[in-house]
Amino acid sequence: MSLDPHELHRRFAALTTAHVADACLRAAVPVRCAPAAVRPVLPGVRLAGRVAPARHVGSVDIFLEAIDRAAPGDVLVVDNAGRVDESCVGDLVVLEASAAGLAGVVIWGLHRDTADLRAVGLPVFSAGAIPTGPLRLDPRPAGALTSATVGEWPVDRDDVVLGDDDGVLFVPAAQVDELIGLAEAIRDTERRQADRIRAGVSLREQVGFGAYLARREREPALTFREHLRAVGGAIEE
Repeated sequence: MSLDPHELHRRFAALTTAHVADACLRAAVPVRCAPAAVRPVLPGVRLAGRVAPARHVGSVDIFLEAIDRAAPGDVLVVDNAGRVDESCVGDLVVLEASAAGLAGVVIWGLHRDTADLRAVGLPVFSAGAIPTGPLRLDPRPAGALTSATVGEWPVDRDDVVLGDDDGVLFVPAAQVDELIGLAEAIRDTERRQADRIRAGVSLREQVGFGAYLARREREPALTFREHLRAVGGAIEE
């Protein structure tokens, strides 16, 4: 799949970040989740798009420049080093991103103007809110619009960001087609398993849990994940 933003949004709309995270495990791709504190400002929103990175240094112009460089469907990913003593994004930046056709904003740091952000409706993911704006003005580092760090993960324009109520996940743009396809297969397997549970067939029965326990008696090193791969289960990856 090319990085057509509409196609990416359409396919992710039928998935969750959990499906894609499991797909990363299956494909041996690092699972790059934003810290758990990064949550949607408006619950229920979904986010999918190429990363447009910006490292905050205390002034809004870095975001305006990032938005100016971005393409419609991109996601502004703001690196404020996870600071909890200041906000770095408010309603005007989010309005500007929305007017430029961006798909959303992810903030490794705090926001403000929560009520206004919710009214705008653009998906915004943040580590929380605080009333104060930036408290300093630092020198702009080299590469401030080339890459960002979210938690422990460096990200750039070669990455796609996905977000939902479970949080935010970054995946390589070059592998997004493979990962979306794997995620769709995992989703379908899990739906079949859920339907069978509702029909009275326990998950233990479906995955041959008794056989796993018996085999583990003989082979203590056997893991449940290895067993699931053998029987086609999808509950762990």
